[in-house]
Amino acid sequence: MNTITKNAAGGKAIRKSKENALATMVCTGTQNGVFYADADKITTVMKALAHQVSPEDLGKILVYGRKKGHMKGHMKGHMKDLPALGLAILATKDSKLFRKVAPHILDNSKMLRNFVKYMRDGSVGRKSLGHAAKKAVQRWFDEKDAKGLFYNSIGNDPSLADVIRLAHPKPKTKEAENMFAYILGREYKNDLLPDNVQEYESYKQADRPGGREVPNVPFQMLDSLGLDKAGWIQIAERASWQQTRMLLNTFVRHGVFESHAGMEKIISDRLRNRDLIAKSRVFPYQLLVAFKNAEGVPQSVLLALQDALDIACENVPKIDGKVFIFPDVSGSMRSPVTGYRYGGQRSSTVRCVDVAALFAAALLKKNPEAIVRPFDTKVHRPKLNPRDSVMTLADKLARYGGGGTNCSLAMQELNREVAKDTSAVVYISDSESWADVQGRSRNRYWGEPAGTNLMEEWNKFKGRNQEAKLVCMDMQPYTTSQADENRRDILLVGGFSDRVFDVVADYVKYGERNWIDIIRQEIDL
Repeated sequence: MNTITKNAAGGKAIRKSKENALATMVCTGTQNGVFYADADKITTVMKALAHQVSPEDLGKILVYGRKKGHMKGHMKGHMKDLPALGLAILATKDSKLFRKVAPHILDNSKMLRNFVKYMRDGSVGRKSLGHAAKKAVQRWFDEKDAKGLFYNSIGNDPSLADVIRLAHPKPKTKEAENMFAYILGREYKNDLLPDNVQEYESYKQADRPGGREVPNVPFQMLDSLGLDKAGWIQIAERASWQQTRMLLNTFVRHGVFESHAGMEKIISDRLRNRDLIAKSRVFPYQLLVAFKNAEGVPQSVLLALQDALDIACENVPKIDGKVFIFPDVSGSMRSPVTGYRYGGQRSSTVRCVDVAALFAAALLKKNPEAIVRPFDTKVHRPKLNPRDSVMTLADKLARYGGGGTNCSLAMQELNREVAKDTSAVVYISDSESWADVQGRSRNRYWGEPAGTNLMEEWNKFKGRNQEAKLVCMDMQPYTTSQADENRRDILLVGGFSDRVFDVVADYVKYGERNWIDIIRQEIDL
């Protein structure tokens, strides 16, 4: 039986299972505040859920979120805090399972440093690493050579040097031992450093580094060294695909695009290079971020970003049959998709509505017969050309709305239209519906109370569309929904990586597995 409750907006809602709520938080959440919840509440709820589910489910949810539900790497500060916190909680619950899960979560120094922070700051009830956690940290160091240690030494609070002092890893080679000394600020042998690190040290110590050959090290290590225009041109000419995406505004500030006539073409060709896009494993969301954040970037480069987004969306699966897509464009969806950042940190320029519009546009491109209807307290009927770029379609959809949230309204229209022969209805929302008339009837087709108005309308719709599936894609880390996850014809899924598309398409085609079943079956610990 469903637990009927109030959502964060005060509307009638169905409480998600603990497992689904936790998975939604891990795949959508940061420890930043969102529209209806502050950062402290998100953290408190997440910690409570992590203790309430089984250790095995916690481990599988964390691995799924890190490997398949997140923008792994490349997105500074986004979607990284909660998996590290969850891993710290798992370390206190089941040390054997923790040892299996840790390598999947501690896959870069950012995750390692966050994990160490949570183990020591009292977040999980202790202020020391403990045996199992210390071994996991030491194993991380064991797997890095000298160059890998250097590349992972970026970042603070704690720094990699702090982690070394806490965990006391034992270097396996003379080169690694020398790199430990280098990171710790102790005496080291220059000739045992990797070649590029030697070049970096020489570059730092030069009286006038400007005009010299720039060493091939992470750009974060160079930004504070007073690079001149020639230095940034060198970086632009040899940057990886992901570095290029992230450094576009920096290139503008340093006059890189003005350096010579061919620079715009070099950057544009790199961004739209199909092989490089595939190799970088870029998510559509990351390209939306780059496009939204671009300031003063040449038009040819912006067009290349749009081309790259279309290419990145080519793997979005086709959904068989008639599909309705309902992106939420209400006021709460205008909030930053990764939450509000405080303490002088800039919140993301990408909003929930932008991501909802992006998902809707990507689905429309691959399913050109689909019908897209944005909603708030009104159902909008945009004229969309599926042959437009994903970016153009997403921008058009995101311009609608701004009112209250009525998740049932779009479904009410389908019932008024007596829509038939539908295979799937896809909602993309924060699910914080409050402006609809609350459901009152019983579930005529399933023999139980309807619960919410959306469920009441869905039950009516099912009378004409017995094979239809309802998919609710959640953009925010809330613990309630407007739909019942226990129904065979309903899928609740959270997150905004491109993995969500595959989950949706497989569910519509094969059905009868909820999201937690999918996570349990896909993640083998």
